[in-house]
Amino acid sequence: MSTKRDYYEILGVNKDVSAEELKKAYRKLAVKYHPDKNPDNKEAEAKFKEIAEAYAVLNDPQKRQQYNQFGHAGPGGAGFGGFDFGGIDISDALRQFMEQGFGFGDIFGGGGGRKRGSNRRGSDLQVKLRLTLEEIATGAKKKIKIKKQVPCQECNGSGSAQYSRTISCTTCHGSGEVRQVSQSLFGQMINVTTCPRCRGEGQTIENPCRSCHGSGRVNDTKLIEINVPAGVSSGNYIPMEGEGNSGQRGGSPGDLIVYIEEERHPIFVRRGDDVIMVLPIGFPKAALGSSVEVPTLTGKAKINIAAGTQPGKILRMRSKGIPHLHGAGIGDQLVQIQVYVPTSLSSEEKKKLSDLSESGSFEPTKDGHKNIFEKFKQALNI
Repeated sequence: MSTKRDYYEILGVNKDVSAEELKKAYRKLAVKYHPDKNPDNKEAEAKFKEIAEAYAVLNDPQKRQQYNQFGHAGPGGAGFGGFDFGGIDISDALRQFMEQGFGFGDIFGGGGGRKRGSNRRGSDLQVKLRLTLEEIATGAKKKIKIKKQVPCQECNGSGSAQYSRTISCTTCHGSGEVRQVSQSLFGQMINVTTCPRCRGEGQTIENPCRSCHGSGRVNDTKLIEINVPAGVSSGNYIPMEGEGNSGQRGGSPGDLIVYIEEERHPIFVRRGDDVIMVLPIGFPKAALGSSVEVPTLTGKAKINIAAGTQPGKILRMRSKGIPHLHGAGIGDQLVQIQVYVPTSLSSEEKKKLSDLSESGSFEPTKDGHKNIFEKFKQALNI
């Protein structure tokens, strides 16, 4: 009985897997166990060869049919020839990996093999949009100017002069790709890259447009209107589809990514969807109580200060903060009371305060002394 693992199990797929899904599964595992990503790792190398063997058999319709019918033995016990596990050479496995259109970009995260013509799409653009807390609280419509590439008017984005034609690229001979062969410790390496002359198109223009030099696009400045929802914060971004650079020679445009930056506010500090402010009031208002008008993000509002309000007391103004971006509701405005102590008094004011200081009402109670002393000890960890 064969001790070899099932090929479908090795690649983690079902027997009815499509060719496209089979290739995706092979690529994922081959990249994971590739020798260049796992140097001097014999176990990873063995897995890489095992994966290559399984894919070579299942990717071939005739071999796959025979494997489904006869298993590893093949028809008449003949096996699958050069793909017997243990007999496959690492260079064969690496060559298969490259021939599938994968390269160093797949292994190390760069731009590996590309489909022909895939680089026609325009690049994305990124801009930063600074907003005040007031704009964030209500939402805003902003207009910004951006420099971007737009379709050339002279050639209507084709990149070609009038009556010109396209010809096969002389560098890649119409394939859109060039292959570089090099030798490594593991044998022959083939790196497939996009053709630098035709940029993967496989064709070049015989007479390029004089305005855009064959790219089909020119630089311009555009005014973009952005609708900003209420409740955004720094780090949020708004994708604007199709507002990036135009693609080459009729390719689709990229996107514009608008990153939100929150301006520092002179009064408020944001904490989530709540806003915090400090309200200085005089001692008489703190002692007697008062109604004070305070600023909010949407105007002014009155807040009631109870008699005997202590310094540091925080008063909450419901739904005066910032709307929740993902869901209903609005944050609150928190008002911290700060009792103002005057630094310059007239003689008459000093006398009045001196008279008041003789009253016991203006001295802390014993309980007050005790509470203050306890807080002092806690602060010093006594």
